[in-house]
Amino acid sequence: MNNSTKKSHMSEGRGLLTEPERNAIAGDASDSYRYKTRSFLRNRIEKLEKDIEVLEEHDPELLDELREVVCENQNDV
Repeated sequence: MNNSTKKSHMSEGRGLLTEPERNAIAGDASDSYRYKTRSFLRNRIEKLEKDIEVLEEHDPELLDELREVVCENQNDV
């Protein structure tokens, strides 16, 4: 698979949430959609745990970047 083919298979449009999901979590959607979004996010977090294991073994530098973003405001909580 060449680089252009790889890029077409990679999602670059969102982080953990889509824009409508962000709005739902922020309370700008029905309670039922917010509940569903929270469930989807929990599933994505579980998958993220597996991704972290792969990064830990194969790309620790990228894992450090992820930790910086996720833990950036940890002291503010």
